[in-house]
Amino acid sequence: MYRTHTCGELRLADQGKKVTLAGWVQKSRKLGGMTFIDLRDRYGVTQLVVDAAAPAELVDAATSLGREFVIQVTGTVVERQSKNPKMPTGDIEVSIESINVLNKSVTPPFTIEEESDGGEDIRAKYRYLDLRRPPLQRALALRHRLAQEVRNYLDGQGFMEIETPYLIKSTPEGARDFVVPSRMNPGQFYALPQSPQTFKQLLMVAGYDRYFQIVRCFRDEDLRADRQPEFTQIDCEMSFVEQEDVLNMFEGMMRSMFRNALGVEIPDPLPRMSWYDAMDYYGSDKPDIRFGMKIHEVTDLVKGHGFSVFDGSEYIGAIAAPGCAGYTRKELDALTEWVKRPQVGAKGLVYIRCNEDGTFKSSVDKFYSPEDLKGITDAVDAKAGDLVLVLCGARRKTQTMLGVLRIEMGNRLGYRDPKVFAPLWIVDFPLLEWSEEDGRFYAMHHPFTAPKPEHEKWFYSDRKEDLERVCANAYDFVLNGTELGGGSIRIHNADMQGRMFEVLGIGKEEAEYKFGFIINAFKFGAPPHGGLAFGFDRVCALFGGQETIRDYIAFPKNNQGRDVMIDSPSLIDQVQLDELQIKTCVKE
Repeated sequence: MYRTHTCGELRLADQGKKVTLAGWVQKSRKLGGMTFIDLRDRYGVTQLVVDAAAPAELVDAATSLGREFVIQVTGTVVERQSKNPKMPTGDIEVSIESINVLNKSVTPPFTIEEESDGGEDIRAKYRYLDLRRPPLQRALALRHRLAQEVRNYLDGQGFMEIETPYLIKSTPEGARDFVVPSRMNPGQFYALPQSPQTFKQLLMVAGYDRYFQIVRCFRDEDLRADRQPEFTQIDCEMSFVEQEDVLNMFEGMMRSMFRNALGVEIPDPLPRMSWYDAMDYYGSDKPDIRFGMKIHEVTDLVKGHGFSVFDGSEYIGAIAAPGCAGYTRKELDALTEWVKRPQVGAKGLVYIRCNEDGTFKSSVDKFYSPEDLKGITDAVDAKAGDLVLVLCGARRKTQTMLGVLRIEMGNRLGYRDPKVFAPLWIVDFPLLEWSEEDGRFYAMHHPFTAPKPEHEKWFYSDRKEDLERVCANAYDFVLNGTELGGGSIRIHNADMQGRMFEVLGIGKEEAEYKFGFIINAFKFGAPPHGGLAFGFDRVCALFGGQETIRDYIAFPKNNQGRDVMIDSPSLIDQVQLDELQIKTCVKE
């Protein structure tokens, strides 16, 4: 055997045992006549020691070891004279009797430690070295535990794990597809699935009433910290269910994951909030409810006072930032410039200071009396010492801007503790979104989402105003300002699905070409069904207290969609292009 124990296993109770360890040299150092070596594997670090009185060849072997050498050692567990309480193995060390160098290493380009001296680009290039570092080992270990929790829970609830294809038909509704040319069908292409949506519905038609898989999905879209071109979903579907059945089932799954992976109990039941309330009070359909600072509409209070900016606005909203009345003019000017950034989109910012002595100071004092300002501050529940921040414009756009400003102030005030978890369900989304630019409706979720049963009368109306009132039988699971999962009760009959395509402006011929297989399947006794999918990478990151998902993916892409470690994507040779009957035309 290469080892009898791992490098994180030995304790004081093992004193006197003869052991064999194998791993990587974290570092070595000489103190007086003794040589100390930190030996690391994914389980931890054990200190090795070579005494000055050891044979010369053993001392020479120990002093010649470099960082990241792979070695095997045999020795005896002894109690450390100078214990290290920060290490699980810090009460012991191994007095080694032999060293076997299994493989040498060149000097690594960065330190393989808790805090590395390597930048993000160099660590991405040598990802296999970065993965040796404890933070990434903990991240992937958490991912593993969560995956096992998912499988254990769903298996216990009667779900079957069934794989669906990766090479499918392109249905460009939503994000761009990644496409794959077919050598055997020249000029034709597969698409990589953005999700297994249609296949899991077909499994319901086939009678597999509880399905799941932890599955790779692919979307060709712009990247950011919580988005990758290939990502993983916990994909689930159930037959003969209503919305309440689905929410209870997967609320139970998340509760199990929190309890067993983190030792955290979340509320039972979880709070629920309509999409309309989320937008009105938080400016986001994925609200962070770890803190208050709700948005309040003050339109009626501030219009009609001669301030043209407000008088000409559809909507005026405000938030109260606790304890921020002491912001200096320089800080307020900087905050005004911050909301003007394209990421926020405001044209300006109005503020009201609620001074500790009960007076008010505003950037629009000339238009509003102290009594007026008090009425506004009372309406937003502001207290002495608070700072009221006001934005105006079109209703939904302004609410969204206020939502972004609320999150920024929450960050500045330290309200967004990653160790505090506040999950909730968002329900009652609009079924449809109207595009003024295109003059047509788009599906808020996807074209297989059913309307709420009580709204079907509006769904079959030809009036735009009625269609805009229809709520989807849909739901999102939101945690700490991030949407972790979403789903819906599906359309399960061909007539309603045909009506949905009609509302979306998808003609019968186009619908048949893109979705004929599922429309036809619905004619063969499709059961009522619904489900949802969780973004597994995001789940892992938030459970680990991080915003970026990259550390929770073994081999992620960078912001340009490149894997710099293997230098992908890359050109392919002309022989392959000829086989595929493809010519490339790259614009300079």
